[in-house]
Amino acid sequence: MTATSSIAPKRTLATLVVLAALLAIFVEAGRWQLRRADERRAIGQQISAASSHAPLQLQAGTPPAEFIKWRSALASGTWVNAATVLVENRSFEGRPGLWVATPLLLDAGSRSAVVVLRGWIPSPIGPEARLQAIPAPTAPVTLQGTMTDQVPRLFELWSLEHRHAGKMPARLPAPGQEPPRVQNIDLAAYAQASGLKLLPVVVEQTSDDGSGFVRQWPQPSQDANQNISYAMQWFSFAAIAAIAWLVTLARALRRRRASGAQPGRQP
Repeated sequence: MTATSSIAPKRTLATLVVLAALLAIFVEAGRWQLRRADERRAIGQQISAASSHAPLQLQAGTPPAEFIKWRSALASGTWVNAATVLVENRSFEGRPGLWVATPLLLDAGSRSAVVVLRGWIPSPIGPEARLQAIPAPTAPVTLQGTMTDQVPRLFELWSLEHRHAGKMPARLPAPGQEPPRVQNIDLAAYAQASGLKLLPVVVEQTSDDGSGFVRQWPQPSQDANQNISYAMQWFSFAAIAAIAWLVTLARALRRRRASGAQPGRQP
């Protein structure tokens, strides 16, 4: 047996192993896309179901079962302007900006409130740029919005030297002329800092109040067809890998039979 003939089976075996691994990866990628399609369909169904409910009037004693994500809500109260915070790194149409979050006091006696995302404002850019003025009305207001279970989160990165950057202050109001900036909002930390009893829900305000804030809130994608298209592509790659595996195996078997049929070969 020559050196070349001894190397060939090893290469064939390696090729079969690689193709089998690719086949498994492609199939799993296709299945993952199908699961994502199911998730997006489920989200669409949840949004449709939530929109079928009448708007919920938020009160201090509203039962938790009524807090349905994506359901419309009404809230009446007074702004706790001293507890306003700005949520950083929120873009709109490619522009960097911030979300303005302020608790709305629903009941003064129990200090019950709900966190309201009042809208988007652009980030000041340049040494002379200033933050947009944030209205701080003191009169009672009634607003409408959409409920969500939390402020959409961003992944936080900070070093040991800057571990407090972008975090909720221990107490509100915080020192400074501008509201503090945070990366994300944790309702428990917000309640502790503000001294308020916050409902376990966040309202994305949709009603206009003349503040000039942008209120086009990001929505989850419901396009399941895109995931199905990607899944079909992965399954096509899997089919190609399977065919290549079968062709490689068939050629190897043919070579082995041909080698065994050569004259003078010892049994």
